[in-house]
Amino acid sequence: MTQRLLKPKIILLVGMMGAGKTSLGRIIARRLELPFLDSDKEIEAMTGFTISDLFARYGEKEFRAGEERVMARLLNGKPCVLSSGGGAFLSPKTRSIATQKAVSVWIKAEADVISGRTEGRTHRPLVPAADNKKIIERLVQECYPIYAQADITIPSYDEHPSKTAIRLLKVLEEKQIISPYQSHRKQS
Repeated sequence: MTQRLLKPKIILLVGMMGAGKTSLGRIIARRLELPFLDSDKEIEAMTGFTISDLFARYGEKEFRAGEERVMARLLNGKPCVLSSGGGAFLSPKTRSIATQKAVSVWIKAEADVISGRTEGRTHRPLVPAADNKKIIERLVQECYPIYAQADITIPSYDEHPSKTAIRLLKVLEEKQIISPYQSHRKQS
C-alpha cells in the first residue's frame, strides 16, 4: 500500500546541487502517488534554454528573478514533490511562500559528497569542473545557514537514494504529514 499526504501541501526539496534532490524526489513522489516536478526542468521547458545557457545569456541576477517567479507559480500549485534548484530557497520571497504552501526538506550533503557527485559535470553553472571542491566549500558556507531554515533536515550520504527516501518517509510520518505505511500482508 502506498502512503498519502495528510495535509494538502507541497513537499519541497531544497539543498545544494548534487545533494540528491531529483533522485530522492522521484522516489518519494512515486511512493506518495504525487506528481514530481523539478524547478530547473520547468524553467528550461518554459524558456527553451538550459540553466547554464540562461546564466551565460542573462547573468545570475536575472536568472534568480525568473526563478523566483517560477517557484511562486509551482508553490501555489497542487500538492506534489518539488525539487528546487540549488539557489531557489535562498530567495526570501520563495522561503516566505514555502512557509505557507509547503513542507520544506533540506537534503543536507557534506561538501565531499557533493563534490564527488558533481565532479566533471559541465551543466552546473555555479560549479565549473576545474574548481569543483573549492567552490562547493564556499557555497556550503554561504548556503547552509539559509537551508537550515527548512522545516526538516535529512542527511544525504554517499548511498543509494532509496535509503535516504526511507529516512525521509519516516520523518514525514512522525510529523504527521503523510499516513503511516501499511503493508498488504493480512494479519493472522
